[in-house]
Amino acid sequence: MSAGPQQIPGAPGALPFIGHTLKLGRDPLGFLTSLRRTGRLVRVRLGTMPVYFATTAELIHQVTVAQARSFEKGRLYDRVRPLFGNGLANAGGEHHRTHRRLIQPIFHRTRIAGYAEVMSRHAVELAESWTDGQRIAVERVMGDYTVATLSETMFSGDFGRPAIEAVRRDLPVILKNVLVRAASPRFLDALPIRPNRDFDRARDSMRSIIDEVVATTRREGWSGRHDLVSLLLDARDEETGAGLSDEEIGDELVTILFAGTETTASTLSWAFYELARHPEAERRVLDEIDEVVGAGPVTLDAVPRLEAVRRVLDEVIRLHGVTLLMRRTIEPVDLGGYRIPAGAEVAFSLYAVHRDPALYSDPDRFDPDRWLPERRAALPREAFVPFGAGNRKCIGDAFAWTEAAIALATILARWRLRPVDGHTTREAASAMAHPDHVPMVVRARRS
Repeated sequence: MSAGPQQIPGAPGALPFIGHTLKLGRDPLGFLTSLRRTGRLVRVRLGTMPVYFATTAELIHQVTVAQARSFEKGRLYDRVRPLFGNGLANAGGEHHRTHRRLIQPIFHRTRIAGYAEVMSRHAVELAESWTDGQRIAVERVMGDYTVATLSETMFSGDFGRPAIEAVRRDLPVILKNVLVRAASPRFLDALPIRPNRDFDRARDSMRSIIDEVVATTRREGWSGRHDLVSLLLDARDEETGAGLSDEEIGDELVTILFAGTETTASTLSWAFYELARHPEAERRVLDEIDEVVGAGPVTLDAVPRLEAVRRVLDEVIRLHGVTLLMRRTIEPVDLGGYRIPAGAEVAFSLYAVHRDPALYSDPDRFDPDRWLPERRAALPREAFVPFGAGNRKCIGDAFAWTEAAIALATILARWRLRPVDGHTTREAASAMAHPDHVPMVVRARRS
């Protein structure tokens, strides 16, 4: 017989009234990786609410795949609903299944071929804008690149210009504050402190402008256009013939923006940083790029042949991946030898499980060769889930991998990036474990 939830070992360091909220806010990455030392399933308190953290790949697989029908989106998603509405990230049940079916064709390979041309053009323009010896803030440059690329695929023409500017201005503010906001007790939202004011202003500004763009596009017409707004306006369910409302389209656009910018910008920033610190890995990547791409533009057809590039990206996202995800039980569930009641919050960290020494030797070391076919085959299938698993797997994973590979190959074909002496880059937590600051100097490989 499974033990009750009160028998689940509790994480140390809880404080009266606020529980572990302060520890999570001060050092989220350290706190999340520490939980495995307490047990496979660990009780954490956010305020007075218990949250049960699954700390092993096997238990996370139970939550996201094997017993997925016993879970719905949890508190984390309730807390960000004012931003995302009922987009794919938040939707549940039949709403989620219907919308995923509607939106999936937008990320089909035939569509990604068109997006790849935009990705490649922006990457070439960025690489050609630098001069030998120039100092850049990589995390800012990559953020600008991903926002510009995604914005052009989402919005086209004069209709989209206000939305592009709003995304560039407001999205970084939202990303900076969303994790702590989502994990904190709701009453803290009302405190008149700057993070709350900044988050609310940025959320309201970006959402209102995107909603206006959708309404204007529907009113003025979108015939012959192929941006994401137009594709969502065209989308029809094969079974019912129903389309999406303006509000639903706005929800999906904000969700895509959130999921499609920080992930890729963070991954690229870490990739340049790690390659500069590991010359042998960098040499293999440069040799492959020279052989596969040369000095020309990186096409979609070239991406599958960039195997060393893919291994670098896999290793970067293993080391610096998604910080925190949550689910809520909709019926009693047996998990890790415990009986968890309906309505309980269950959380897990892909960042933490991807650094589990039970799965990865020397887990904190950057080692792209761990993704060579023979070594990858030795890992359990559930050990590496960079974009989630099951019916909640990120719908835009192919888009993100294609964009990251094209940008990395385009830039490294022309430049080597070198860290600035005396600076140490550190991880900062939001949706991803992104770098706080990556100052680097660009050195020309070829004119």
